[in-house]
Amino acid sequence: MRKCHRPFPPLAALLLALAGCASLPAVDADIATAARTNNDPSGTLDLMRRQEERVTHIPFVAGNAVTLLTDGQQTYAALTAAIDGARRRIDMESYEFDPVEGARFGDLLLAKRAQGVEVNLIFDSFGSLDTPASLIARLRQGGVLVLEYHPVGFFTGLPLDLNRRDHRKLLVVDDAIAITGGVNINQVYDIRRQTRRGRPVDPAKLAWRDTDVRIEGPVVEQFERIFEQTWKGQHGPPLPPPPPPATRRGDALVQAIDGTPSRHRTLIYRTLLVTISLARTSIHLTTGFFAPTPDLDHALEAAARRGVDVEIVVPAHSSSATVIAAGRAHYEDLLEAGVKIFERRGVFLHAKTAVIDHAWATVGSANLDWRSVIYNNEINAVILDRGFAQRMEALFADDVAASRPIDPQTWARRSWLERIKEKSARAFEFLL
Repeated sequence: MRKCHRPFPPLAALLLALAGCASLPAVDADIATAARTNNDPSGTLDLMRRQEERVTHIPFVAGNAVTLLTDGQQTYAALTAAIDGARRRIDMESYEFDPVEGARFGDLLLAKRAQGVEVNLIFDSFGSLDTPASLIARLRQGGVLVLEYHPVGFFTGLPLDLNRRDHRKLLVVDDAIAITGGVNINQVYDIRRQTRRGRPVDPAKLAWRDTDVRIEGPVVEQFERIFEQTWKGQHGPPLPPPPPPATRRGDALVQAIDGTPSRHRTLIYRTLLVTISLARTSIHLTTGFFAPTPDLDHALEAAARRGVDVEIVVPAHSSSATVIAAGRAHYEDLLEAGVKIFERRGVFLHAKTAVIDHAWATVGSANLDWRSVIYNNEINAVILDRGFAQRMEALFADDVAASRPIDPQTWARRSWLERIKEKSARAFEFLL
């Protein structure tokens, strides 16, 4: 829950603190149950599938086609094509809906509404503070149903809650196509400038590295259901039934995971920890914001100590030095356990992905931080498809190649000033 393209306002941090904090979910029972199955000869992928379905009570659905989208421009092209092809219904959800790209996508949505397509939009009030009221009014006047998630204001009919935000990025079209991941509706994805070597890094001038996935097939019904639950929970007007689910489009097994802490459904976090505990060969994680919980630290360290190749790509640059320092406060213990850490240079890393044992992959909105666990509405797609996992591994390798590896010996010799910064940031990492 942050305006990623500018520093986090101190006043907002104070208000968030006053709003209170939630507790981390218990995961020991999940991990213990999964551990008892880890010698099952049926294979890692089947184990992961069964354990994830046990935790979530959400089935994997077969028959889907999946396309990896490796930057904002690819995602915007896919979003535009899906909206243009809509025939019955468009559901869109975004943490940010800014004045520039929001206006452009607003025009697309209005054009489809004029053709008789039902259009529903959810945007987060805090994430879209700079969205002009005139843009929202124009959408509503054009027949688009617009819902503002947890409005930042009084007398709205909903409780003021600055902590719990809708961090999802989701498009569902005709109950047949879903696009989700880390890409907001924000003009930052038009930035193509790169920092020249030897010059100070200005995060505002960096290109953004993000990841989404386009899914077509019967599992899209799960994404539609999550959108409708959010709509209903925010007292949106009644929605008509969605179109019938899509038929088979490919061979991938896919599951939509709803991370809604306010309903105690921290399922993304719980399933990630279970899958890490089952990993036998590799764990490759990419995150835009890194402030892991104690349980996640422990799971990664335990995996590395049992011989799993654990690698994490995190940002080298951020709009907030405090965010970077909080993540770095975890490096020493992780490195000591054998975890490899890489800081991605030359871009503003915003992707949230994982690929485990070259078979299990996830793309979504959830970062490896406290906020994604205990405060934010998040959504992730989990894909069980070796071909897709291979594409994810190739993308991960590209990020590693463009990163600075953190050397344990060099890191151990960092200055006391850096250590003080890290400890200070870690003290309130649950709010970052």
